[in-house]
Amino acid sequence: MTGSSGLQLGSVVIVGASLAGLNAAEALRRAGFDGTVTLIGAEKHLPYDRPPLSKQVLAGDWTPDRVELTDHDELADLEVEARLGAAAQSLDLGARELTLVDGATVGFDGLIIATGARCRTLAAAEGLAGVHVLRSLDDCLVLRADFDASPQRVVVVGAGFIGAEVAATARRRGLQVTLVEALANPLSRVLGDEMGRVCAELHRDHGVDLRTGVGVADLVGEGRVRQVALTDGKTIEADVVVVGIGVTPSTEWLAGAGLDLADGVLCDESCAAAESVTAAGDVARWPNRLFGETMRVEHWDNAAQQGAHAARRLLDPGVGPFAPVPWFWSDQYDRKIQLAGRVRPDDEVRVVSGSLQERRFTAIYGRQGRITGVLGFNRPRQVMRYRTMIEQQAAFDEALAVAAEL
Repeated sequence: MTGSSGLQLGSVVIVGASLAGLNAAEALRRAGFDGTVTLIGAEKHLPYDRPPLSKQVLAGDWTPDRVELTDHDELADLEVEARLGAAAQSLDLGARELTLVDGATVGFDGLIIATGARCRTLAAAEGLAGVHVLRSLDDCLVLRADFDASPQRVVVVGAGFIGAEVAATARRRGLQVTLVEALANPLSRVLGDEMGRVCAELHRDHGVDLRTGVGVADLVGEGRVRQVALTDGKTIEADVVVVGIGVTPSTEWLAGAGLDLADGVLCDESCAAAESVTAAGDVARWPNRLFGETMRVEHWDNAAQQGAHAARRLLDPGVGPFAPVPWFWSDQYDRKIQLAGRVRPDDEVRVVSGSLQERRFTAIYGRQGRITGVLGFNRPRQVMRYRTMIEQQAAFDEALAVAAEL
């Protein structure tokens, strides 16, 4: 099949056995690609779903097999060769060849980069048992084992969505939780202070000891963590610490390949990074013309959509720009929190239904006369309606008029 550069593509390699990578493989076959497809993954696991890791799997409600997105028989039906447990080490674009950490080399005509991201951590965590990050299935199972041991106090560092979900799951399991956040209000850099305060109170409603405006100075312990020292001079007893302070795109293996790797793999608006090379998921950064900005999105829905788009773009130069409305959800306690759009903390915010006090509401965001986002607490239908308006680039006043009708 002729690829996006006009070259004949006999083989496509997808680096990253992830949601984005699997969707890319499936999209190649749906598009009629009949060459070889190789899916390379650093983990030993087949592609799996990450959102349940901080919720159902960590809670003990689900066994690990429930997060599997595919199995060997389905990959065989797709005629996809899965090479798992061997991460990519380097890329030679000129030679159209990958080198894996086990020393093997893999040639390709077309390449899809879907290596995701890795968790940031704290330097003080090195060598201390009981300190965790949560990104992979293996991370989840090790953390779950520590939760199963009924620790006296869990400290979660970072009140972003992953940290918040871990805190909620730990409370559901009856554990005592302290949540430490450097910002004055959780998520205020994204949602603004008013909505950040709502997120803070949600945790306090459920017995979380939330400390805001303070960071971690050190982790204390011999062999295993025992205390968390804060920048305000206070200390917190801790048997288990979970660090949720964001991620970094996994691009180290691409050093020297000639790609722009500033905060991910830079692509054009169609997800092309170089001749017969595309990228998708958490590792990809691209200009989204719907919002007029270059972005990198770390959400499930984006990975699924972009993986398929990157595959189509590899095969067809006529595929248009990738311009979705970013959207995600977070389950915390008895609340489903959904955010769609691209919001900034200085956007105008209007609560258009429900009550902040009851933590059940819809709020819309606007900038320069246009609706830019919608945040919902247990308001899925309204979120989806406003998401459509964001996609249509509707005026903020029009969105307010819809709210009045509802």
